[in-house]
Amino acid sequence: MNLILKGAHVYIDGEFKKQDILISNGRIAAVCSCLYSRYAEIVDCENKNIFPGFTDVHVHLREPGFIYKENIHTGSLAAAHGGYTTVCPMPNLDPVPDCRETLETELEIIRKTAVINVIPFGSITKGELGQELSDMDDMAPDVAGFSDDGRGVQSAGIMRDAMLGAKALGRVISAHCEDKSLVSEGGCINDGNYSRIHGLPGISAESEWKQVERDLNLAAETGCKYHVCHVSTAESVELIREAKARGVDVTCETAPHYLVLTEDDLRDDGRFKMNPPLRTEDDRQALIEGIADGTIDMIATDHAPHSAEEKSRGLIKSLMGIVGLECSFPVLYTEFVRSGIISLERLIELMSVAPSERFGLENGIRIGSLANLTVFDLNKRFMIDSDVFLSTGRSTPFDGRNVYGKCLMTIANGEIAFGSIEL
Repeated sequence: MNLILKGAHVYIDGEFKKQDILISNGRIAAVCSCLYSRYAEIVDCENKNIFPGFTDVHVHLREPGFIYKENIHTGSLAAAHGGYTTVCPMPNLDPVPDCRETLETELEIIRKTAVINVIPFGSITKGELGQELSDMDDMAPDVAGFSDDGRGVQSAGIMRDAMLGAKALGRVISAHCEDKSLVSEGGCINDGNYSRIHGLPGISAESEWKQVERDLNLAAETGCKYHVCHVSTAESVELIREAKARGVDVTCETAPHYLVLTEDDLRDDGRFKMNPPLRTEDDRQALIEGIADGTIDMIATDHAPHSAEEKSRGLIKSLMGIVGLECSFPVLYTEFVRSGIISLERLIELMSVAPSERFGLENGIRIGSLANLTVFDLNKRFMIDSDVFLSTGRSTPFDGRNVYGKCLMTIANGEIAFGSIEL
């Protein structure tokens, strides 16, 4: 496929330039103005923006093991629909990718069915049970890093050993930080005044930041590359800020719902149940400050689809997790860029550049690189409608929200993964 994407505002090396892009044999062959080739199809991108494809280092694609919720094909289609060209699925699967054999089961499905780059995490511990380290050496060449997402590693000793192993392999430990001893049984909301007033079981802020604190000390001791998943509390942000100042090799992510929503937005609806839960306005403001000053390095969706029945049981009984791949950019662009809180360049850094750099993934629009990019109409206003999602999951708290910034086409490895040349 030979294409010329003509007349767009293209993000290159941290700034936007009006350029044409020639894609030939899957790679970017030229980037300049006034391109023409009789052997390429022309795509009119006038008044459009082209970004390097987004990278999400925290998704759940549910395959193998739970394909009634999502599978790698539908999840990767959903990612392309949202402008993503690389996603990294977490290992809470069946079987858990904790050795070469079980990882290969997942990799074979990826090779056959994914429409974008899908680079999985291996688990930190066998079966994600927190008792015995996984076969990290055997998996390291084909994983983005190691995580026990969904459970977290409760033993400090196991986590220390995992960090030492990951450091030797040059891989990142991506940690779901949650001290289970501090979580109410069946917890579903922020465990503060809100839960006491409404009588709902909670997940305390301390359950997150106490384990962040523990792991930062271990990361300082071991020197491993450490990454904190789905940061939601002000205390976590401050701990990470201080650790960075001390030279600890730490990065972190937050998610769109923690940046935009708070516990005051809660409804008794499964669309609002996730882990960590929505926090206070003070927490949200601390996250925004962390985005502004660089303490928070990237934004990930924690895309976690479930069946409609599993999300129809209200706050207490619905399963944890919401979907986000198909609406994250327009929500963030509308709430933060159009309002002047951050620049568009900063948002692209958070969603594309930083996650790729941290996890050693190819990224960027440059001559010779694989064509992984996405085309957006930033002036297009529309309403988020989960009924048109390509994901099997439909549960998002942003359903019905009016936003700007529509994905028109996503190209992954030189092939159109979403959209068409008729923009």
